[in-house]
Amino acid sequence: MSRATAYRTLRRLADHGLVHHSGETWSLAPRALEGFGTSLPDAVPGPTAYPAQGWDAVARQYGTAGVAARRKALHAAERAAYRDVLERLAEHRSKALVIVRDGRQVLIPAPRPDEIPSAWHAPGGRVLDPVTGRPAADWRVATDGRLILITPSEQRSYDELAAAHAEALSEWESAA
Repeated sequence: MSRATAYRTLRRLADHGLVHHSGETWSLAPRALEGFGTSLPDAVPGPTAYPAQGWDAVARQYGTAGVAARRKALHAAERAAYRDVLERLAEHRSKALVIVRDGRQVLIPAPRPDEIPSAWHAPGGRVLDPVTGRPAADWRVATDGRLILITPSEQRSYDELAAAHAEALSEWESAA
C-alpha cells in the first residue's frame, strides 16, 4: 500500500483509540486486538480520539459493515448464474461416447452433422445414395469424412481435388 494510504489508515485507527502515535512511532493500543480501543488507565489517547466500542462499531461508522457478506452473496449469485449458462450450453452439445480399450478410457466424439456415416462410403471416395444403395455421381467423401459436392462446372476429379487440398494444406503450414 502507498505511504498515504498507510498514514490515512493509521489516523483512522488512532481516531478510534486503536493505535497510539508518539513522535515517529505508531503502536497498537493495549486492548485493540480484543476489538476495543483505549480503555485502560495507562493509555493516553489524543484529544480527538474516541475509544471504539468494538470493531463492528468502527465498521458501521465507516460504512464497511457487512461488505464481506454482501460480496460473498454477490459471488455466490455470479457463480450460480455462470453454472446455469454452462448447463444451457451443455444442452446443445452432443454427448461423446467413452469406450474402454486396453484398460484405458478413450473418448469418441459424436459424429458431426456434416460427416456421413461410414456405411455410405464407397470405394474411390464415392458416396452411396442411402435410398438406392448406388454411388451418387456428384458427391464425394473428403479425407475428413465430410461430403463434397462435385458440380458440373467443377472439372477436377476427386483425386485432383484431394491433391489440391493436400497442396493447400502444405502451403498453409509452410506459411504458418
